[in-house]
Amino acid sequence: MALSTQNLIAQKFLETLGTNSTEIDKKIGQADTFMNAVKELIDLCGDNPERDGLEETPYRVLKAFLEYTEGYREDPKAHLEKTFDVNHNELVLIRDIEFHSMCEHHFAPFFGVAHVGYIPDKKITGLSKIARTVEGYAKRFQVQERLTNEIADAIEEVLEPKGVMVIIEAKHMCMCGRGIKKSSASTATSSVRGTFMEKPEVRGEFLSLLQRQM
Repeated sequence: MALSTQNLIAQKFLETLGTNSTEIDKKIGQADTFMNAVKELIDLCGDNPERDGLEETPYRVLKAFLEYTEGYREDPKAHLEKTFDVNHNELVLIRDIEFHSMCEHHFAPFFGVAHVGYIPDKKITGLSKIARTVEGYAKRFQVQERLTNEIADAIEEVLEPKGVMVIIEAKHMCMCGRGIKKSSASTATSSVRGTFMEKPEVRGEFLSLLQRQM
C-alpha cells in the first residue's frame, strides 16, 4: 500500500503544485508524517490501526483533508474577474448558496447557506461566479465570521459595486455534535457594505427578498 499511496499523493500534488520535484518530495514526506500521526490517533482512541477497515483510513483522511481545503490552491476572487457590460443598477441577489467548510478550532465541519447581494455600479459577473467565490473561501480552515467578510471583501474589491451584503446561516458540528451538543442551534453572520449600510430601505429590500418563497 505504501508505494501506491505515495504515487497517488505525488500525482495529486503534481496537479496542484506543478512539477517541482523538490517541493513534491517535501509534500510527500509531510503526507507520510500525517498518515503515521493518524495511525497514532486511532491507537490513542483505543482501536487497532492495522485492522481491516482501518488499515487505509490514514490515507482516506489525508485525501479528505486535501478536498476540504481546495480553496488554498486557488484565488477565489479570480472567479469574479469575468464581467459583463450590462446596464443594471438594481439589486442582484443570489440566495441559498450551499457550502461546507471546516472549523479551524476543532477541524469539525460547519455547513449551511450563503446569501449574497450586490448593487452594481459598472460591472456585473455571472451568477455561478458568485457561488464559486463562496466555495473557494469555504474550502479552507475557517471561522464563519471571517468567511462572511472574505466573500464581501472579494466582491467589493473586484466588482466595485455601490454596495454588497452577505448573510451566512450555518450549523457547526463543534457545537451541535460535541461540547454543549445543541443540535438545533444555528449561527447567522452578516457583512454589510456601501449602500446597504447607508440606506436602511435597501438593506430592507435584501432581507425582504430572502423571506419570499421562490
